[in-house]
Amino acid sequence: MSKSAIEWTDETWNPVTGCEKVSPGCKHCYAERFAERFRGVKGHPYEHGFDPQIRMDRINQPFSWRTPRMVFVNSMSDLFGDFVPDSVLDEIFYVMKITPQHTYQVLTKRAKRLRTWTARRKWLQNAANIWLGVSVEDCKYGLPRIAELQHASACIRFLSVEPLLEHLGILDLSHIDWVIVGGESGPGARPMSPEWVRNVRDQCVLHEIPFFFKQWGGALKRRTGRILDGRTWDQFPSPMLP
Repeated sequence: MSKSAIEWTDETWNPVTGCEKVSPGCKHCYAERFAERFRGVKGHPYEHGFDPQIRMDRINQPFSWRTPRMVFVNSMSDLFGDFVPDSVLDEIFYVMKITPQHTYQVLTKRAKRLRTWTARRKWLQNAANIWLGVSVEDCKYGLPRIAELQHASACIRFLSVEPLLEHLGILDLSHIDWVIVGGESGPGARPMSPEWVRNVRDQCVLHEIPFFFKQWGGALKRRTGRILDGRTWDQFPSPMLP
């Protein structure tokens, strides 16, 4: 667990680390770039770089948190990767279930597994503290994930449209409770058009869906900031307002 610099959460919790690329949004993965810096460093948590690892010693960390907080689960991996056994998923989600004072944000690119795994766990439909989301970076890979999420057992469903790599057209936002948009950052960052962002923002406004604009991105994201049309957009799903 660590205090997060991610604008839409308070903390990160990584009971799994490491991942495997599945789509264009993974090309410049910040988590991989960070982890690989320490490959081969004896005793470091990322001694094995970005190779997928189950961190059983971290699963019970939420029990030690004294104050309620918003927690991004697996910022350094994908909880629904096929390298995470169902039994481990059950343990992690059980911890989330019995610590309802915290709000957990789970984000995946493996939307099909999200749908099938949650279908057998109907209790998630009433778990208001567990938000389930999918990454949507483009039309080919990202849009099909929305449909999978819409049919998943969840109380709060959200989209992380980051990095936004192209114009997404008209979106089906039924049963979606929150949308985050952001540009890619870091070395080799691919550009994002303001019109792509406005397209998503305007649809959220039309359908009264909370919209959060995270960043413009770029090689130096602090310079480009996160102002969109003269203001910041920091909306969250109700009633879980920060």
